[in-house]
Amino acid sequence: MSAENHYLDAVEALDSGDRETALTEAYKAVKLDPEHVDAWQIISDAHLSADGKAADLTSAAKSLTAVKTIVKLEPTRIDMWVRGGRLLADELGLMFDALDWWQQVRHHAPDEVTPLIEQATILADLGMYKEGKERIQTILNENMDVATSQYGRVHQLLGLFNNAIQQNSNEYFKPWEKRHPGWSAIESKMRKAPVSETTIFMLVTVPILFGVIILSNFLAGEGLGAFCLTSVVIFIAVIAGMRFTKNMFRTINRPAFNLLRAMNFEASSSYNVISEDIRTSVLYMYILQRKPVAWQERMLLIIDEKNKLPKNWKMEFPDFDSHLADIGFVEDGETPFWEAENAEPYEEE
Repeated sequence: MSAENHYLDAVEALDSGDRETALTEAYKAVKLDPEHVDAWQIISDAHLSADGKAADLTSAAKSLTAVKTIVKLEPTRIDMWVRGGRLLADELGLMFDALDWWQQVRHHAPDEVTPLIEQATILADLGMYKEGKERIQTILNENMDVATSQYGRVHQLLGLFNNAIQQNSNEYFKPWEKRHPGWSAIESKMRKAPVSETTIFMLVTVPILFGVIILSNFLAGEGLGAFCLTSVVIFIAVIAGMRFTKNMFRTINRPAFNLLRAMNFEASSSYNVISEDIRTSVLYMYILQRKPVAWQERMLLIIDEKNKLPKNWKMEFPDFDSHLADIGFVEDGETPFWEAENAEPYEEE
């Protein structure tokens, strides 16, 4: 059988839900034709569940390998770049690698907004707010086209960065600093699970709404006007309660967010920075159980390896301007390659 026939059998098997047969046939196809992009995509698809998530560490790694092959053969496949970035950051916890991955996308699609948004999101999760704002600012400075579905995320990230930068940078939790005050905050709250936003809203807003309804009968009276006035007051109370709840949620659960950042750092760097007491706490297990299965399995491997963070360790980022050379960008004072003295003149044939 030809590679194309094996590929068609793989498509049929995957459509019927038989992922094992789909993988078998797809691997036969790429063995005969290593550049069969569609067969490689079947391999990536079959290692993921119906909702697009990897079932375990092995599945995530194999799906990512197939994605890497696809983008190497067809670098313009933005959908596969997006899948690879999600597998790296979300399923495997490799945030540093994801930053590099999205920078590679900029080499092939410099006008695409998604890589900048994803890089900014990762930097925000790592607490690198200044660098994250620069990613969002690049979108604005270059007047890049932002899809309607992405406006909200860009606005949210920009607001987060602006608020964070106004604060003292020493207050940012840095899990790679052993004596950072954030560790003490985590230890003080590690015996309890974080408080949900819904619980805070119910405790704060519901009593106020109940009071508004009771008082409206005495102050506003009855009739359409009273009903409209009460409705407006309730609406204002709900909006104010939601905003207050969101702020309280982040304040109360700051130790949980700090621990989440520390766990993401461990997953990204493969170094252990969390103490054994914290690692066996209620808060740690609560966060761990809500991570993807592949992430959990990889974290257990990192814990078993017990690699300590080297002294004087420094976080390194990819060259976020590395793609500029591909599009002929030159900084002030540099001579464009087409005007260089040793450049050969263009001659018409």
